[in-house]
Amino acid sequence: MELNEKQRKYIDHKLNELSHSKFRSSFHLRNYMISMIEKKGMDTIENHAYDLIRKNLMSCLPNDGKQTPMKGHPVFLAQHACGCCCRGCLEKWHHIPKTRDLEEREITYLVALVMEWIKREYQFKKGV
Repeated sequence: MELNEKQRKYIDHKLNELSHSKFRSSFHLRNYMISMIEKKGMDTIENHAYDLIRKNLMSCLPNDGKQTPMKGHPVFLAQHACGCCCRGCLEKWHHIPKTRDLEEREITYLVALVMEWIKREYQFKKGV
């Protein structure tokens, strides 16, 4: 996904803001997630991000706050690190009301945010 300069700056700002949260900054890719990224590739991980965000965050679910596991997939971990693991966190961190369905532009933003976090984590872990 290509971002324009304004989008990139906003995502940089948001990741910086999230990094000041003790809880959000405690998440890091695990070795098996690095292997998964290398095996599947970033494009496939990005497709998974779109699917998972649409499935789990499109609307406020009865199990809000419990729909995103903390392990198993790099996208899940990134969602927690980025404050987009449930509709409550989306409202708190990204000012997206939980009382309505996500708009396509919001899904695109969330995927871009999650993927940027994953790319940065991957590069840090690999020493790139």
